[in-house]
Amino acid sequence: MTNADNPRVLVLAGGLSHERDVSLRSGRRVAQLLRDGGLDVEVRDLDPELLPALSADPPDVVFPLVHGSTGEDGSIRALLELLDIPYVGSTSAACRLASRKPVAKELVAAAGVATPPFVTFPRGLFTEIGSSEVLATAVAGVGLPLVVKPEDGGSALGVTVVTRAEDLPEAMVSCFSYGNAALVERAVTGTEVAVSVVDLGDGPVALPPVEIVTEGPYDYDARYNAGRTEYFVPARLDEDTTAVAARAAVAAHEALGLRDLSRTDLIVDENGTPWFLDMNVAPGMTETSLFPQSAQAWAAGGGPSFTELVTTLVRQAAARG
Repeated sequence: MTNADNPRVLVLAGGLSHERDVSLRSGRRVAQLLRDGGLDVEVRDLDPELLPALSADPPDVVFPLVHGSTGEDGSIRALLELLDIPYVGSTSAACRLASRKPVAKELVAAAGVATPPFVTFPRGLFTEIGSSEVLATAVAGVGLPLVVKPEDGGSALGVTVVTRAEDLPEAMVSCFSYGNAALVERAVTGTEVAVSVVDLGDGPVALPPVEIVTEGPYDYDARYNAGRTEYFVPARLDEDTTAVAARAAVAAHEALGLRDLSRTDLIVDENGTPWFLDMNVAPGMTETSLFPQSAQAWAAGGGPSFTELVTTLVRQAAARG
């Protein structure tokens, strides 16, 4: 029987995606927080010995912190479900929906949250129809400026803002370095914010939004290397706009059937409308990551400490088992 009060925890971090380093840093940080909370914690990478070890000596609960496609597409969680091991975070089915940006955008839009117009192109379409014709149609239909990004994955890898049609081919090449399908969406200008959502047992709650200000694109380097990006927590939004952004993040979380925790990336335009860009089911937990900044601001406003938050999520997941 699972020990929900004092569970033995396995933190999964690493993997072979382009976000391996971020995942390892996230895993180390969460493991230390859980140890600070008095829990017995082990950190493991993904390797051929993982499943035999889980079968032979299953932990009480797993905290998956693998980023990138394998960590967020539901596949690792599906294996844990087959092994009947409880874990923190959304189910494999919900992750499959959230990790595919075009699918997530459609479901979130159906729930009433604005999302920029977009189109998705698999790599093979360019071979069948011809790249110049496809790209010309994209520019005419979506409009400039636009954003090119892989349809899955995170950390802004392979993402390019395109303001001139002649720069679109290079952006597509960069995108296809990180995936086999590209999402091309209209660029929205405004205040970039990330709204984290947690559910500690009483329903999903939006944490204080983080405003992101950076010179140039908010790319991988700007996200994980200190100095290039300035963060404002809570975001410099008025009270009404903050409430609207919070409702949008909770609506997106619920529309995708997520549980425990998530992070919604939004652009708030000059009219105060939040535009949904992306959903993250395994938010980064590094020193510069957005979810921890929200959690710490929540704690400063009277919420649980970051340590209490992650330990509560773990005990909650263990109790589900």
